[in-house]
Amino acid sequence: MSQPAPTFAISDLAREFGITPRTIRFWEDQGILAPQREGSKRIFTRRDRARLKMALRGKRLGLSLAEIKDLIGMYEGAQDESSQLQQCLRVIAKRRQSLEQQREDIETMLTEISQFEEQCRNILSERGEPVA
Repeated sequence: MSQPAPTFAISDLAREFGITPRTIRFWEDQGILAPQREGSKRIFTRRDRARLKMALRGKRLGLSLAEIKDLIGMYEGAQDESSQLQQCLRVIAKRRQSLEQQREDIETMLTEISQFEEQCRNILSERGEPVA
């Protein structure tokens, strides 16, 4: 006789992933998770757990909700993983490009701040005032 597939309560998933039940309900509201119901109690399956894990990973990568939904949706009943992986690589490359541009922008701003700080210190020093 086969064992029933493991299920998870919302508190189990919240504890495992270090998030709040409210966050899990948000992902449910967005259609990422579809727990079974026993009255008002939510029963999550392994599939829900995997989808939550992917959604949280996408969020950490800075993907938009639409991108997360698209990537998770690709795994639904797809026969060929190659197209999923190609799309995943495209999304990640786009995100990488965005982050690299942000890093470049931050480096530019930090350089400008350093130059402005130096100017302020020089002016204070020329006036004989203490420099913080």
